[in-house]
Amino acid sequence: MKIQRTLPPAASPVHLNNLLHGLTYSLSGKKQFMKLEEELKAYFNARHVFLVSSGKSALTLILNALKSLSPTRSQVLIPAYTCFSVPSAIVKAGLEVSLCDIDPSSFDFDYKSLGELIQEKTLCVIPNHLFGIPSDMDRINRLCKEEGVFVVEDGAQAMGGVYRGKKLGTMGDVGFFSLARGKNITCGSGGIIVTNSDPIASEIDKEVSCLKNPKLMETIKEFLKMIGMSIFIRPSLYWFPSGLSFLRLGETVFHKEFPIKRLSGMQAGFLRGWQKKLEESNRIRQENAEYFLERLGLRSKGRESNGVSIPYLRLPVLLKNRRERDQLFVVSNNKGSGLSLMYPTPINEIKEIKDRFDGKIFPSAKRVSETLLTIPTHRFITDKDKEELSQLFDSHGLISATKHS
Repeated sequence: MKIQRTLPPAASPVHLNNLLHGLTYSLSGKKQFMKLEEELKAYFNARHVFLVSSGKSALTLILNALKSLSPTRSQVLIPAYTCFSVPSAIVKAGLEVSLCDIDPSSFDFDYKSLGELIQEKTLCVIPNHLFGIPSDMDRINRLCKEEGVFVVEDGAQAMGGVYRGKKLGTMGDVGFFSLARGKNITCGSGGIIVTNSDPIASEIDKEVSCLKNPKLMETIKEFLKMIGMSIFIRPSLYWFPSGLSFLRLGETVFHKEFPIKRLSGMQAGFLRGWQKKLEESNRIRQENAEYFLERLGLRSKGRESNGVSIPYLRLPVLLKNRRERDQLFVVSNNKGSGLSLMYPTPINEIKEIKDRFDGKIFPSAKRVSETLLTIPTHRFITDKDKEELSQLFDSHGLISATKHS
C-alpha cells in the first residue's frame, strides 16, 4: 500500500447533504420515493419508471417481462465486449446469451454481422452505449422492427447522454440505468427502468410488485458504505481503499446470483437534487474529455455525436498491443494516475459461461479486451492531473487512437 494522491478511475462525489437526505427519506419514505419517480418520468419523457436495487436487477426484470410477452423467443443478442453484468442478468432470467462482434472504432455492434444474427429466436437486442458513446439507435431500431425484436437500451454508463436530440435510454422499447458507485450519479447502488410501452410496463410492474424492500440491516450497511465512499473517494485518501485487495476495486466479476429488490427510501434520499448533479457531472466529464481529445490528438469526426460532445464516463483509448497497454497501466498505477483496464475478456471467454459459445471467437472484442485503457474524466481531476496524464502518454509514445465512426 503506497500512501500518495491517487485518482480513482471513476467517481461520483457523495456530499454530507446526500447522507442527511438519505436519513430523512428513510423515515418519510413513500411520498419522497414517488416524487423521485415523477422527476425521472419528466426528465426522460417516459410514462413508466421503476426503481430497483441495481442495474443488473433492472435488466433481469426487463428480460423477464419481455419473455412473458414473447414466450417463443429465448435469445438475447449483445455486443461481445460489454459489462459482465449484462450476460449475468441474461443467465439469471433463464435466457440464452447470443453475441455479435463489435466495431473497435466505436465499441458498437459490427453491423455487417448484426442483421445476420437476428433470427426467429431473438427476443431482444441490447445496445450498450459503452463509456457514454451512443450506439447507432436508428439502425438498431430499424433492424429490430423488421424482425419483431425488442430493443433494450443499456444506459448504465450513459445517463444524461444524448443521441440526435434524444436522451439515451429512451429510444428503444425499454431502457435501464445504473446508480452504482462510479456512474454518472450514484446512491451507492441502484437501477432505473424507463419505458413508454404500456404492455412492457404492465409486465415489469407484476415483477416489481413482488419484490421485497431492503431489510433494516441492509439499509444500515448501505448507509455506512455511502459514508465510506464520501470520505475515501477523494484522491487524497483513495490510496487506502485501492490498496486493500479484499475490496476487489476495479475487478470485473460475473455474478451467478444477485439479489433483486426495490430501491430503498434511503437511497432515494441520496439522489435528492439528482438532475442538477447529473448535469454538472456530465458537463465536467465532457470538458475533461475534450481536453484529452485535443491534447493527445485523439479527436476524430465520430468522437462527437451530431455536433454534441460526449460526456464520457471514462475516455477509452486503444493502445498498439497488450504489452504496451499493460506497461503503461503499471506505470500509471504506481503513480496513482487513475488509468484503468476495463473488462478483461470478451463475453465468450468468461469462464462461467464460455462453454455456451461452441468455441466461437470474436476478434475485435478480443483485441479491445487486450489493448484498451481508460482515462478518468470525473470532477476530482485537476489541471495538474490532466497535464501529468498527458505527459505519461507522451513519454511512452503509445497512442494508437480509438477512432469512432
